[in-house]
Amino acid sequence: MSDPIYIKYHDEEWGVPIYDDQKLFEFLILEGAQAGLSWLTILKRRDGYKKAFANFAAEKVARYDKRKIASLLKDPGIIRNKLKVESAVSNAKAFLKIQKEFGSFSKYQWRFVDGKPIINIRKTLKAIPPTSKVSDAFSKDLKARGFKFVGSTIIYAHMQAVGMVNDHLKSCFRFPSH
Repeated sequence: MSDPIYIKYHDEEWGVPIYDDQKLFEFLILEGAQAGLSWLTILKRRDGYKKAFANFAAEKVARYDKRKIASLLKDPGIIRNKLKVESAVSNAKAFLKIQKEFGSFSKYQWRFVDGKPIINIRKTLKAIPPTSKVSDAFSKDLKARGFKFVGSTIIYAHMQAVGMVNDHLKSCFRFPSH
């Protein structure tokens, strides 16, 4: 990828552990929106999503009603897919339930990797799998809690984005040195 937006994202964000619930919610919304599209498409609309989804404040998004959803479906700053927009609202409600149950979404999410990133040693991009046993389990649990657009492939991408899994290639300057 040679797009400056993508390079900046890779160099500064991808694979960096995130424990902040609002940022985790942001990545859940963005990863769900990305389904079937390129990540670059979503990165280019990130500011639009930030505006449309109340700076990724789950408690505000959970209160979006049919009228608000209808207005979002006219917003060119986001992917105007009804199922994806509706899922962001229902996922916000499920997100809040998890926060209440576990104290934070971060505590819930990070328990799938025992609280620390999985560092994979990959030499080629082809060696990076689309899913893992952990993403399978995380996805299954999210679905059981009412989340949508959280299949194992989406969740593995989420885990990479928020640093639960570090899949930077061994040759990459971002590969963690020991």
